[in-house]
Amino acid sequence: MSPAEKPSGLLIDLDGTLYHGNIMIEGADSLISMLRQREIRYLFVTNNSSATPETVANRLREMGIPAEADDVCTSSQAAAAYIAQEMNEARVFPVGEAGLLDALSKAGLPIVEDEPDIVVQGIDRQLTYERIAAAVRHIRSGARYILTNPDVLLPSDTGLIPGAGSISAILQKASGISPTVIGKPSAILMNYALERLGRKAEDVWVIGDNPATDIAAAQASGCRSVLVLTGLATEANYKDLLQQAGCSADEIITDLHQLIRWFG
Repeated sequence: MSPAEKPSGLLIDLDGTLYHGNIMIEGADSLISMLRQREIRYLFVTNNSSATPETVANRLREMGIPAEADDVCTSSQAAAAYIAQEMNEARVFPVGEAGLLDALSKAGLPIVEDEPDIVVQGIDRQLTYERIAAAVRHIRSGARYILTNPDVLLPSDTGLIPGAGSISAILQKASGISPTVIGKPSAILMNYALERLGRKAEDVWVIGDNPATDIAAAQASGCRSVLVLTGLATEANYKDLLQQAGCSADEIITDLHQLIRWFG
C-alpha cells in the first residue's frame, strides 16, 4: 500500500473482527490504541440493533478495547436517521429492543401503537405473537416496513439463535411486503457512517471478517475493504466466502497484528 492509498478513515466491524463473544481478539486493543495515537478517524459499525452505543462502548472497554459511545455506529441509529430524513413526521411502530427504542427517541420520532406510518423491526428477544400480529396488520394496512439488519442468526452463549432477519422472514411471509434494509450489506448504514465520519467513500476502508456483510457493504458504498481472517472468514474458507458473496476484498489480512503492520 502506497502512502497515497492509506485511509483517512476506517469503518470497523466488531463481532468476529475485534472480539468473539466477550473475549477480545488478540491485538484489538493495540489496533485501536494505534489509530488513536495516529489520529486516524474511525467508527465501530455494527448491525447489532439491540444495544445502545453506550452499552456497546462499555462492553468494548470491559474487554480492554478503548471505546466511547461516539465511536459506535449501530443499525438502529442509521434506521432512525433514515426515517427522520425520509419522513420527518413519521409515526413509528417499533419491533425491537433498547438500542432501537433509544435511537428512535433521540431522533425525535414519535413511537405509537396504532396507525403508524412505519414499522421498523430489529431483533426482539421478548417478541410475542401479539406484537408480530400487530406489525403484520400495520404493514398490510400501508405502513412502510424498515428492517434494521438482515442477520438471520446471531451468536450467543448457548450457540446460534434467530436474528432480526429470521423475524423479518415471518413478517415478509405474512404481509407479502419486502422491507427496506438498513444494515450491512446495505449501503444505507455505510453512508450514514461515512456522513458521521466526515469522509468520502474513496478515502475510507472497511475492516471486517464477513464477506457477505462487511465486504459486500464496502463494495456497495464505494469504500475499499480489508478482510481479516479473525472470525467467519479463515485461511481455509475465505475464497469460497468471497465467491458466494459475489464480492472481492482489496486486502486479505491474517490477524490484527498483521493489520497493525499493514498501516506501516
